[in-house]
Amino acid sequence: MRPDASGPLAGLFPASPPPPSRAPGRRALSVAAQVAAVGLGALLLLERVPGLPSWDTIYGEDYWMFLTQALQQPWHVFIQFGGYEELLPRVMAQFALYLPLQQASRVFAVGGALVAAGCGLFVFHASAGHIRSPLLRALLGTAVVLSPMALMEIADSGTGSPWYLMLAMFWALLWRPRTRTGMAIAALVAFAAMTSEVILVLFAPLVAARLFVLRRPREHAVTAGWLAGCLVQLPAVLSGYFSGQSRLTRQPGTLGHSLAFYAHDSVLPSLGWHLAWRLESFAGKNGATVIVAVILVAVIGAILAAQPGSRPFVVTAVLTGFVFSVVSTTLTPNVVTYPIVTPSLESGSRYSVLPIFLFEAVAIVGVDYLLRPRDGGRPRDGLRLSRWRWPGPAPAIAVTALVAVLAASWVADFRYASFRSRASWNWGPIAAGWQHACEKSASGEIVVKAGATRQTLPCDRIRP
Repeated sequence: MRPDASGPLAGLFPASPPPPSRAPGRRALSVAAQVAAVGLGALLLLERVPGLPSWDTIYGEDYWMFLTQALQQPWHVFIQFGGYEELLPRVMAQFALYLPLQQASRVFAVGGALVAAGCGLFVFHASAGHIRSPLLRALLGTAVVLSPMALMEIADSGTGSPWYLMLAMFWALLWRPRTRTGMAIAALVAFAAMTSEVILVLFAPLVAARLFVLRRPREHAVTAGWLAGCLVQLPAVLSGYFSGQSRLTRQPGTLGHSLAFYAHDSVLPSLGWHLAWRLESFAGKNGATVIVAVILVAVIGAILAAQPGSRPFVVTAVLTGFVFSVVSTTLTPNVVTYPIVTPSLESGSRYSVLPIFLFEAVAIVGVDYLLRPRDGGRPRDGLRLSRWRWPGPAPAIAVTALVAVLAASWVADFRYASFRSRASWNWGPIAAGWQHACEKSASGEIVVKAGATRQTLPCDRIRP
């Protein structure tokens, strides 16, 4: 077996530090704390949506595609739509069939919140090679749950859950888990992400870099998960392409529109969605974008200049966010030409979640580097609050600035009305209407309007 490759690419895949040895009781306590953290994260996400509770609404494709097709074809989860497969939301819809129809909205909302919170916990573990401080890794995991753009399209839904998996997938490809359990979880994350959102094929360069650098088969459970997901997507992609349903067969958008979207909808709100609107009211959209861009360039430039060990990660993270945003919006041009943008409405906001999260990750990696001893070991005292000692004034300033910016964004963007808050998603009256129609149906079927389409549903699968 050849040794792992050296050079700049090797810096993308650092080995995680060995975990501290714990007595069985402390290990059980650690597991309980992590389960509690996922539960708390899911509760926070559910509470972020104002007005009608998110668990009483059913959003987007969860309503008019995943649930209705599950009723029509139970456990037929490999169904092409729009040119690709969306496995995880379809599986959620299948489990919703085992509950009364009125509870279907809760399956999607709670399921989506748990997936997001679970991704936050996964990021906490998978980022250990790049971020040695547990507190800073917890900050990065929290950034998954408190994403400023999430409320508009992806929070608390099956439809949006793959976009959280996208954040986890990035770190899964950089992680080198030490245990078989970690390898299995990384492979599962990669498979679930790839089978639910075909745009993750853009991670191919990162997969190739991992294959080049890491030569032992045990390092490639996540690679196998990603490749298996690609194989699942392939028939759906080919079917969508040859039937003319794929976005690849449509007129793509212009590069100029996609670049403008990246600048105005990823760079500008990277310090906070509502802060971006305040800056825009002061300096105009382009002026506000320039202000934030200058701040980002200064921070990223300082990290690149002063932290050679962080350079591979920083370059990869920034380029990944840029490529995902530009390619996605080029293939979906209607989101970048949508005429209405308000503090509660941003078409295509899902395409901004990954770039903004990666900007946050770059900042956290940079601050963590400052907190390491000169020998590159763990942060002093592991940043434990009980024995807090600053290595110097620069790290203190960096940590304070990082926490202040993230906290300001999380507070301002924690709860606001958006797509997800629309009364038209109120599931109770919709479900009651379906059940009432079934009571009157002589054929055992009903025809309902779900979204923009009319669909025939079997009454024997609509549980009262």
